Amino acid sequence: MAAQLKVTQIKSVISEKQNQRDTLRSLGLKRIGDVVVREDTPANRGYVRAVAHLVTVEEID
Repeated sequence: MAAQLKVTQIKSVISEKQNQRDTLRSLGLKRIGDVVVREDTPANRGYVRAVAHLVTVEEID
């Protein structure tokens, strides 16, 4: 099984740009404290990089 990313939202999307709100929604995050596990792909890495100031990321196996 490939490595995975555990993404946790730590900040609010209020006053953030619409594209950042959309990126969080596409990751499956709706509110502070939400956690999702995603496959470690270049696309998902790009999503996380776009909203790095709003989330924390852990690599899990």
